Formats: sequence, structure tokens, C-alpha cells
Amino acid sequence: MSVLTRDEAQNRARLLDVHRYTIDLDLTGGDDTFDSSTVIRFTVRADQDATDTFVEVKPAELRSATLDGHPLDPESLTENRLPLKNLTPGEHELRVTARMRYSRTGEGMHRFTDPSDDETYVYTQMFMDDVQRVFAAFDQPDLKAVFDLTVTAPEGWTVLANGITEHVGDGRWQAAPTPPVSTYLVAVAAGPWHSVRTEHRGLPFGIHCRRSLAPHLDTDADEILDVTRACFDRYHEKFDEPYPFDSYDQAFVPEFNAGAMENPGLVTFRDEFVYRSAVTDTERQTRAMVIAHEMAHMWFGDLVTLRWWDDIWLNESFAEYMGYQTVAEATRFTDTWTDFGITRKAWGYDADQRPSTHPVAPESVEDTASALLNFDGISYAKGASALRQLVTWLGEKDFLTGINNHFTRHKFGNATLADFIDSLADATERDVHTWADTWLRTTGVDTLTPHITPGENGVCTLTVDRTGTRPHRIAVGLYDQDLTDEGRLTLRERVELDIPQPDGAHPIGKRPALLVLNDGDLTYTKIRFDPKSSHTLDENLSGIPDPLTRAVVWNALRDAVRDGELPPATYLHTARTHLPHETDLAVTQGVLAFATTQVADRYTAPDDRPAALATLSSLCRDLIRRTEDGDHPGLRLIAVRHAIDVAAQPDTLAAWLADGTVPGGPELDPELRWRILGRLAVLGATDETAIAAELDRDPSATGQEGAARCRAALPDPDAKDAAWQAMFTGDDLSNYLFTATARGFWQPEQADLLRPYVARYYEDAVALAARRGPAIADAAGRWAFPVHAVDAETLRLGEECLRDADPIPALRRKLIDQLDDLARALRVRQA
Repeated sequence: MSVLTRDEAQNRARLLDVHRYTIDLDLTGGDDTFDSSTVIRFTVRADQDATDTFVEVKPAELRSATLDGHPLDPESLTENRLPLKNLTPGEHELRVTARMRYSRTGEGMHRFTDPSDDETYVYTQMFMDDVQRVFAAFDQPDLKAVFDLTVTAPEGWTVLANGITEHVGDGRWQAAPTPPVSTYLVAVAAGPWHSVRTEHRGLPFGIHCRRSLAPHLDTDADEILDVTRACFDRYHEKFDEPYPFDSYDQAFVPEFNAGAMENPGLVTFRDEFVYRSAVTDTERQTRAMVIAHEMAHMWFGDLVTLRWWDDIWLNESFAEYMGYQTVAEATRFTDTWTDFGITRKAWGYDADQRPSTHPVAPESVEDTASALLNFDGISYAKGASALRQLVTWLGEKDFLTGINNHFTRHKFGNATLADFIDSLADATERDVHTWADTWLRTTGVDTLTPHITPGENGVCTLTVDRTGTRPHRIAVGLYDQDLTDEGRLTLRERVELDIPQPDGAHPIGKRPALLVLNDGDLTYTKIRFDPKSSHTLDENLSGIPDPLTRAVVWNALRDAVRDGELPPATYLHTARTHLPHETDLAVTQGVLAFATTQVADRYTAPDDRPAALATLSSLCRDLIRRTEDGDHPGLRLIAVRHAIDVAAQPDTLAAWLADGTVPGGPELDPELRWRILGRLAVLGATDETAIAAELDRDPSATGQEGAARCRAALPDPDAKDAAWQAMFTGDDLSNYLFTATARGFWQPEQADLLRPYVARYYEDAVALAARRGPAIADAAGRWAFPVHAVDAETLRLGEECLRDADPIPALRRKLIDQLDDLARALRVRQA
């Protein structure tokens, strides 16, 4: 499929004004294809001579196309482009009818049949250039138009769309016309949905899921709708422009590739957010944040849309920042920035230190294939961190004034970075243009290091060395030993400091036991500690009173491990010492995840890995013992999950599975049962008979994924061969079943058995990606890469693949990142 270049998009935008799409979709034609009919009304601008352009469509069969009543040759369709020749200035009408393919990869019109009850659901994911898999379109974000949609669906189905839908008889559903929106934001979701409907501020609100998840959605409906209403009201307090669409539906859909998608009036979420097993409060907070993130897009992205994909940060960074901030302000989840700091921010730091890094706002993104690669930790986490620093520096009042200027000037239109900075500049006396250049046009992570100098009368001064070029406004936390409790620290003062320091050294009084740069996590930087603070952390990290400060400290230790400055074993010792006393769920989960998947599985040499797992097992046992009183169910659930993941012997896990419970709780729900069975499979302590029996017990879609993961994890040559063939030879696996199989396949405990597959991976992944496209390419690079194989030969083979095999862009980007992480792991081991 040809990708659209920025130059092509700019030329077409100069040529055309697109007014209206009239789209008719027929979903009654079978399991493989659906019918699509499109009428596009557009104008060639008067200042243009007769010219040529094209419309995008990617059909199974192009049945007919007419331009102003004159037939076009279907054979002229080249890949995904239908030429439109000799267009004269004035109004035109293009009609296209086609047969389109359903997807199993989450691209275009995805079709899913629920194994629990054989009910079928379809939904669209048009982003970034997949609208052409559903209907013909001038597929670029700055050619906004009104969309008028009709859908014919099987009896018993409900059709959801961007606007309010009405069943008009004979299976036909008519959606209210949209305001002007971009092509990639058009949405349809059809099937026998279970729906919970209400009204808020005079607008219809609804939440929807497949029928087999109905009891679980009903259990959480009040929480989901309460969060939705609270965020909706908070945005109306912040923004002058009212919500710009006629309804607000949220559909939890199966096998969704992303976390969610901001389709105006019909947000789609991965239906794992409909919890069918026990979850922690932090996971509920994450769901709330995603709801708030996608709602922010109704303004950032839907009302005002980027002109081209080099400004994706104008969508994602803002929605990320607003999501966390608004949930903290408007809901019971008041500690969202701790989770951001320990989880999302690490994603940004990691991405920004790889060869594939890019500015938050790149100068130029050449085409849609390149743009798709930039939906990463930089556009989300680093961009949101930059905005948090901007608010700290600018003040929230001026920031919101600038945002509202932006909405007023560009509503239902498109805007660029320059437009946004101009809107901010009109709201403040500060030099936001220079700020944007230093923060949004640069790459890499700064590092701040404190130096404390004793002075007269015990008064110390602080200077901060900066590696990097960005200015930072930070808080410096000064902590003293608690005289009544040796294990605790007390906050003496938070000092506001500008970096670089305009006045040189800053007086801080007597030397603190602990000095934390970037306390409160208000900027984006790595930090280091002075020697006395490092000693204090060895003894008293868990005694820091604020969980957000503890998150900043744990991130600094994480960075030091990754940079080869802190031995992995020391990190594990620190976790073993202090995590049993941790009370914050996000911090506990974040530290255990890094300790397991990176420190034990990658940064620790194979001979030392059993000792690392033993340390983590002991830590988890301590957490389980600590939570026996039942007062900390979230901590206990986290500890049980990780105890399963690091178990080196099967006996305890097998006993839990046989009993259906962990002694003292929790009882084993489907998620925990599959988790245990997966670990038993890795350890060679279960078999196909047990997996099949568990699938009979849980025949749901999640059960199918659990079974695929367990079968791929079995330490058996035939099981490995079957999993490999399913992933790389056959094309039947959906995106989710591919990912589940890949996640089971590679296991550090099975390195000898898996060694022949490491070399095969590169050739087979390149062929698979070329055959199945970007979504599966991303999954193959993310989940099917042999991350356990930390050795020079794996790195050499990967570099050879990048040099000689020409993988498609989605796979190439993932391989670049994986190989850089692999090289880092080798350096950490050597250090």
C-alpha cells in the first residue's frame, strides 16, 4: 500500500476543499467482506488550473467509480490510489462502490466472534491511514468534512457511530451527521452490544461491551460513568468551548490494538478495561486516566486537529497531561502523578535514549509510515512531562488562557505547533517561543547532579550540574532524619530552583540527610544523589513520606542501573530491603516489574539469575505475609502475581491451583489461574491435558489467549514448533492470539531449547511483517523478539537484518529499539 507523503498531502490540501461524505456500509454479506458505498462532494479551488489528484481506497474488489457522473476505470486503481484526472475548478461529486475485507489485526473494520457465545462484533479503527480499508476517502487530517453515515446490520445488532444513531427499519441505522472532522476519526461499532445508557448535561451518554462481559460492565458501570461525568464537568470548567458533539458513547471492544481511540462521540477502548478478574486500585485509576485522556481529545485532536502528523504531540501530549491532571483534580484517584512517574515517565526516558528518538515536535515527518512510528513514549510521556514543566514555569492560569485562545481560533479546523505557541504567547509575557525550541525541538534526557558545599555556621550551599541544554524549574526536597523514628525522614523544606542557577550557589541551611532534585517530579530529567543522600537512601528509602518522592527516587535508581552506574544486584537488595514497607500500589508494581522483567531477566547473567529470582520470591513472600490482615488487598494481589512470575519451583503454585485459592486469599479468578498455569508450563510442570481442561473451564476470548500462551511456553520441541508455525507461517492468528503466543514462546529458563529459533526470528519476522502489515509487524517486534537472548550473536544477527533484509518501517523501528535495549543489557552485564 502506498503511503501518503507530507508533500502530497500539502499539494492536495491546496487543491481541494472537501465538504461532505455520504457513506453506506452493508455488514450483512458474510464473515469475510462487507459492502461500502461512498459519495464525496468536494470543490477544486478557483485559483487552480485543471489538475490531477487521487482518492485512497483499499478494496477486496472495486466495483465502480464515477466522477461527476462519468465512469472511472476500476483497473486504474494502483495499490490504494484511484486517480482523478483533469479536475477543473468548481464542485465535484465522486461515487465509489466496493467490497471491503474485514480485519483480524485491529486495522480498518475488525471482526470478532466471541468464543463464549458465538456472537459477532465489528468495529472500526481508522487511525492513521486505515479509513481506506472501510470507505474511499481523501485520507489526510487537514481535509475535514461532514460525514453522513448509514449502516445495514444483521437483525439483533445495534450500530454505534460518531453521532446519535437511529434504527430506521430493515436493519438500517442512520447516524446523525457529524460536524467537520478528519477522516481518521470516523467510527462505527456494530453488534449485539450490552449497553448502559444515561444522560448528563442534556447529552446522551452510553457505555457498551459484548454480551459475555455484561455482568462485569454492570458491576463497574457506576464507577465508569461517575469518572466520565466528573471529567466532563472538569473540562467544562477549564475550557471555554463546550463539548462539540451530540453524544458521548464509550465502547469497550475486543482485540483492540491500542489502549483507546478518541473517535468523537464514540470512544473505543480495549475491553480488558471491563475487568472480569480482581484488579488493584491503581489499575482502576489507569482506566479512569484513559477515560480522561480520550475525553481531552474531544478538544485536543477532534475539535482542533493537527494539520499533519509532525504535530501528533498536539494530540497525545496534551491528552496525556490533561488525563492525569484531571483525574487527580476531579475523581477519588488523587495520586495519578505517582503512577505517571513510576510507569509512563520511564517509558519516555527509555525511548528518548534510543537511536530512534525524535523531538516531541519534529521539524518534519515525511510520510504516514514514518508518522506511525512516533506514537511512542516521547509523544506521550515526554510530551506530557514537558507540558507539566511548562505549566510549572508559566502558571496554570496563563496556560489555560493560551489553550482557550487556541480552541477559539481553530475550532473545527487544523493547527500547527506555531499556531499553538502563538496562542500561548498572547496569554503571557514569557518567551514561550524559546521555551518551545529548547523543549520541543530537541532530543535526549538531561541529567542533574547536586553538589553540597559546607559553609560558615553550618550553612550549606547547593549547586546543580546539568548535562544537557534545557532550562528546568524544579523543587528541591530537603529531608532530615526523624528524631522519633530512625527509619523515617521528615520534609524540612521544598526549595524552588531554576536550572541553570542564575545566582550561582543556593543556600540550603544545615546539610540535610537526603536531598532530592526534582522533588514533586515537575520536570523531565534524570537525577543523581550526593554521597550522603545515597547513604541515607540505603537505610531509609522507605521512610520518605511522600509516594511521589519515592517514585522519583526509584526512577533515579532505575536510571542508574540502566546507565551501568548501579549494579543490578544492588537494586535488588534495595528492593528487598525497602519494598516490603511500601504502601503505594503504583510504586510497588513499578519496582517489582522492573526488578523482574529487566533486572532478573535481562541485566543479570544466567548463572546469577536463580539467586535474583530467589531474592524476588523472598520479597513477595514478605509482602504476602504483611497483607494477611486483609487490609491491603491491592498490595496482596500485586505480591501474589509477582510471586507466581518468579517462582522457580512448581510445588506451591500447583497447590494453589489445586485448591483454587492462595492461603489467606485471594481465591483464584481466571486471570490468576491462567497466570499460574503459564508459569507451570514454563517450569515443565503441566501439559496439554491440563491446558485443555482449563480452557474448558474458561472458554472465553481471554481463555483462548491464556491457552495459546501456555501451549507456547511448554518446554517441548513439538510445542515450540507448533507455536512458531502458528506465528510465522500461518496467517490465521488474530493480533491478540499472535501476541499471546509470542509472550509464551521465549522463556529464559528454556534458553537451550530456544537457541535455534533466535537466528530464525529475523528472517521469519521480516517476511511476516511484509505479508501481514504494520499491526502484526509491531507485535512481532514487540512481543516475538528473543529478549532473553542477551548475547553478542543475537545483536550481530539483528544488525545484519537491519542492514540487509529491508524490514518494513514498523518492524524496523521495533528492531532498532530492541537491539539498542539488548546492547544496553550487555553493557550493564559487563559493568
